[in-house]
Amino acid sequence: LLSENTMALTVRREFPHEVEEIENVFIRMSDGCRIAARLWLPSSARNSPVPAILEYIPYRKRDFMRARDEPIHRYFAGHGYAAIRVDLRGSGDSEGVLLDEYAPQEHCDALEIIEWLTEQPWCDGNVGMMGISWGGFNALQVAALQPPALKAIITLCSTDDRYTDDAHYMGGCLLNENMQWGSILMTYNALPPDPRLVGQRWRSMWFERLDSAIAFPELWMRHPWRDDYWKHGSVCEDYAAVTCPVYAIGGWADGYSNAVLRLAEHLTCPRKALIGPWAHVFPHNGVPGPAIGVLQEALRWWDHWLRHQDTGVMDEPLLRVWMQESVPPQPQYELRPGRWVAENSWPSSRLARQRWHLNPGRLETHSSQSVGLSFSSPQSTGIASGEWCAFGADGEMPIGQRLDDGRSLTFDSHPLDEPLEILGAPTVELELEADSPVATVAVRLNEVAPDGTSCRVTYGLLNLCHHEGHEHPQALVPGRRYRAMVRLNDIAHAFRPGYRLRVAISSCYWPIAWPPPEEVRITVYSGTSTLHLPIRPPSTTDANLAAFEPPEAADGPAQKLMRPLPLRRTVELDLPTGELVYTLASDGGEFDGHALARLEDIEMDLGYSFVKRHRIADGDPLSAKTEVVQSAQMRRENWSVRVESNAQLVAQADAMHFTAELRASENNETVKTRTWNVRVPRQLF
Repeated sequence: LLSENTMALTVRREFPHEVEEIENVFIRMSDGCRIAARLWLPSSARNSPVPAILEYIPYRKRDFMRARDEPIHRYFAGHGYAAIRVDLRGSGDSEGVLLDEYAPQEHCDALEIIEWLTEQPWCDGNVGMMGISWGGFNALQVAALQPPALKAIITLCSTDDRYTDDAHYMGGCLLNENMQWGSILMTYNALPPDPRLVGQRWRSMWFERLDSAIAFPELWMRHPWRDDYWKHGSVCEDYAAVTCPVYAIGGWADGYSNAVLRLAEHLTCPRKALIGPWAHVFPHNGVPGPAIGVLQEALRWWDHWLRHQDTGVMDEPLLRVWMQESVPPQPQYELRPGRWVAENSWPSSRLARQRWHLNPGRLETHSSQSVGLSFSSPQSTGIASGEWCAFGADGEMPIGQRLDDGRSLTFDSHPLDEPLEILGAPTVELELEADSPVATVAVRLNEVAPDGTSCRVTYGLLNLCHHEGHEHPQALVPGRRYRAMVRLNDIAHAFRPGYRLRVAISSCYWPIAWPPPEEVRITVYSGTSTLHLPIRPPSTTDANLAAFEPPEAADGPAQKLMRPLPLRRTVELDLPTGELVYTLASDGGEFDGHALARLEDIEMDLGYSFVKRHRIADGDPLSAKTEVVQSAQMRRENWSVRVESNAQLVAQADAMHFTAELRASENNETVKTRTWNVRVPRQLF
């Protein structure tokens, strides 16, 4: 709702089918719980049934996501599909409570909803499922349950492995995103249903949600290893369980791109994979650009698998990605230079692994004598990292890396004599030792221009206690040598001639990940430590790839933005204390006599504000602190509600200390307050 990125988007208002819109219908589950859905139907569907496309997420179809939903689902309905947008149990206008991501109850409800769809007179019995982020996750998870009516899915910006590639842990390191996302979900899910849809029960439903509110950051921190909690909902546990066709889509600026290539490799069902330069957004709103007509691409997919029409979508290469080209580092890119390339299989037999040796200060194709290189990075190393997952806002991308490079152990190649293109996951194998039982390494692969500008190409993290796996980590023995393999995020990148490769290794990476409980000195042994690059040779067929159609969507709701959403992203250094403070702040939550946004269709004003603040002082990892403050408001004549939250996480030597307050108000009077004050033991992180 709060972003308006058109990126040359064409808004269509005329379609082959007239569209009937049903604002809300309740689907009764077998236990009596009513699940709220919004429908867009081709007007002819009641006499001539059509396939149905389901999106199933907890993000309030009625109000906050209205402007995002309508252009997509109205577009599909205009092309002859029944489009259904469902609020998960306990969210939006649905009854019940939501207790976690991807819970068994969520999956059971999905199966019942799909069965309900097949029973409707406007549905021909064929169902597709799609979604981005949460909706992409559960599309994969529901596909693994094999409901007979589910004939195909499209999963965007999702993952097949909830532990290794989600907002919680990366390489066994606790991400700050766990705190941010958990606090957002806790606050967002505490909003009430709309009284106009649920009637006088709205307040009792609201209080049930507030009384059942979960401190999600705490819940997820209690599972720091890859246990059964994370295996649930991770389709990588049994790829063969997914039998319906899968189209997996992601973006290089997103936090979930690794899963796309794993799905292309391990799924045995019909599949396609697409990765563009985009952040965590639908590609028709793609930032960084170029955006593409992903809704037309989706129609080709649905027409093939739900209508059995020959659209040619399966005659094209299995994998298509945007090969990014060198560009000066910027906090955001409107357009990321590059070109589309494709592979007919994945892993591709065309690719080769190229090995480079980490010699003292140098990155070379031959090995030199082994030398121990010791370092200990300042705790603020990583301040140039950007966000773990970009959403298309300014300031999210990694900026110039020279500040972080100077705080890291670096290895540079000679200037390249010719172009060098990679596709896939670079890996760095390290022979090392640490002087502490818990240690972290962050490894970055950078491209260094002739003027010294350093641009991050990709990176990876590893909690060294997890060097043999994430299920049974073990404390390090200080002074003992280990071999550890750090997998960097998948990427497609074309290095320029005259530029250098740089491997930069640091012992912390704040504010992306929480540091170990004490300062660590790491010794990396040169000569025996190596970088492995997935080299992609040129292909003459790339130039013949069919162009994607330009981005288009249907019209959105009658919406009026009352004022722009200011967004500030700053870094401050307190010189006397050495404390560094990173702040991201938006201010759209206080009405001040007028709303941030007005939804004319439902006569509702909306407001939302957000402040995220990370603090740390060099030399003291226990000074790390993250705070997330939010306010969400909904208002119409004679009705006004607000949910406010303030959550904080601080590091202690043996525990993480989480505190939070959730306050709900009706007509400016507090009606309920929830507080949390908990210590979560640190288990080797």
